[in-house]
Amino acid sequence: MAKLAYLVPLFPLIGFLINGLGRKTLSKSLIGLLGCGVILASFVVSVGIFLQVKQDGFQPQIVHLFDFIKVQSFNIPFSFQVDQLSSLFLLIITGVGFLIHLYSTSYMHNEETQHYGRYFAYLNLFVFSMLLLVLGANYVIMFIGWEGVGLCSYLLIGYWFKNNNYNYAARKAFVMNRIGDVGFLLAVFWILAKLGTVSYGDVFAKASTFSTFDVTAITMLLFVGAMGKSAQIPLYTWLPDAMAGPTPVSALIHAATMVTAGIYMIVRSNVLYTMAPTTQAVVAIVGLATAFLAATIALKQNDIKKVLAYSTVSQLGYMFLGLGVGAYTGAVFHVMTHAFFKALLFLGAGSVIHAMGNEQDIRVMGGLKKYMPITHITFLLACLAISGIPPFSGFFSKDEILAAAYEHNKVLWLIGAITAGLTAFYMFRLYVMTFLGGFRGTHDQEHHLHESPSAMTIPLIVLAILSVIGGFVGIPEAFAHNAHALEHFLSPVIVKSADAAHGLDTSTEYMLMAISVALAVIAIIYAWTRFSKKPEIAEAEGAGKLLANRWYVDELYDKIIANPLIALGGFLKNVVEKSGIDGLVNGVGRGVNYAGRQIRLMQSGQVGNYILLMVLSMVLMIILVFYGNNLNPVLKYFSK
Repeated sequence: MAKLAYLVPLFPLIGFLINGLGRKTLSKSLIGLLGCGVILASFVVSVGIFLQVKQDGFQPQIVHLFDFIKVQSFNIPFSFQVDQLSSLFLLIITGVGFLIHLYSTSYMHNEETQHYGRYFAYLNLFVFSMLLLVLGANYVIMFIGWEGVGLCSYLLIGYWFKNNNYNYAARKAFVMNRIGDVGFLLAVFWILAKLGTVSYGDVFAKASTFSTFDVTAITMLLFVGAMGKSAQIPLYTWLPDAMAGPTPVSALIHAATMVTAGIYMIVRSNVLYTMAPTTQAVVAIVGLATAFLAATIALKQNDIKKVLAYSTVSQLGYMFLGLGVGAYTGAVFHVMTHAFFKALLFLGAGSVIHAMGNEQDIRVMGGLKKYMPITHITFLLACLAISGIPPFSGFFSKDEILAAAYEHNKVLWLIGAITAGLTAFYMFRLYVMTFLGGFRGTHDQEHHLHESPSAMTIPLIVLAILSVIGGFVGIPEAFAHNAHALEHFLSPVIVKSADAAHGLDTSTEYMLMAISVALAVIAIIYAWTRFSKKPEIAEAEGAGKLLANRWYVDELYDKIIANPLIALGGFLKNVVEKSGIDGLVNGVGRGVNYAGRQIRLMQSGQVGNYILLMVLSMVLMIILVFYGNNLNPVLKYFSK
């Protein structure tokens, strides 16, 4: 099956071409069937590849398609690498991606047929780009997929392009991602300049030839790329604004694809990062700072999708904390469990928004439990999973990262544990204000409340099951010896795993679990009792206003970056370009025009004048020819 890896991205590409070109002629049912069918076909092939890779003794396979760039000094092949890491991500992308596609067939059904086709074409292209990113056997192919998901995020965030605010959000995402992409590209150039190759196998085999400065610089630049794609400080502000797109797009961006690209890239490059402890420290600190900052902002958000967006930023910070302390397996584990419960949360939020007539403010919701039983119970399970309550999936992956942080640095663990408590609080604030208590919306909204159709609830149920049982692939050492199936599976691609479970004794690990669970339970009880009795309806004040306005980070960026750049651009446009460059070019034109007008006066049309000028010219020529030598003393005299 590994030899058929090219089929996995090929199917979504075919779906993109057919739906994109035929969006005005195909019916909605055919568009939906094709859009979902190609992802399902990719998932089936991915399952076959995964089962082959899972066999004992499997060695990574390179599927060579053609030479992409071939010159005298280096060769960059267009090849796919099938191994444990790529096969796992194939399952996550195509599996969760298919559920989101299926959900979209109902959620987007009110769109016009051609826009419905455009939506599914973009969605298929998004999945194709992400599959290209994780399958690429070298950094250049990864970068092609990397840029592809950036383009697709722009197209999907600005899907409703008639709204200028949505267009602004799409442009913001595109520009901020380009900032990070410059770092990625510079790292690729650096590797190519030093080693003459960008293929993973060759780079990691020759990594020992890098100097300390080289490997630190390369890993730092790669991390800059990851900061942009995976929304870390300071390049995180685009992700909450990405909520402008349709809700299934938010689920796809936040759960299964784009934002996990940075995690995948660093895990794929774990050989280099293990050699760069300085970079690892930076990754851990930035990740933890992002996790805490985003968690505080989520405490006071009232838009149901904004709460989930900042939750995603926070959870990504957790993953980078794991990467920074060497827990590569823990980070991948959290990517997987996060894909389950965060996709479920976004699709559940979409179900609520669908029932509320596109209303997203949780202050006018409440009491939806009795109207939407399936959405309610699945959303509750996802909240328990993200809060780290055992035995749900989030408990196992979050515990592994926190345990690794504790072994690495106690301060990192403490801030991480506090952030976990904040996560439980804001998620149950969201849950309680949405589903419990009395309904606070209008009578018309209440009259139209209903459970979503089966095309939307079936993906919720499947994701809920995965959110409950998904954590059992990574059972900690404290519970059972040598039972961490995911760690065993990924061991061939993670050269030196530094997971904390290997270094902590059982009693310490139990203690850490008890503390994190206790913090989460206390936060849940507090949120439940506080907001079920008295929902937070009034506008935030004092410190709460600071959090509600996202620490005014966007305003700060506008003041110190955007506005000065706009002013500089205005100066260059109005002064340098118009008065300087254009003035010079136009001045030359005006000078030639003026000279032409003056010389034109010589063409009077009077024949007598022309004859006189001709005779005078002849006399002057004769004088110069015959008496030129005698005139030299005179000319020299006047030239003094």
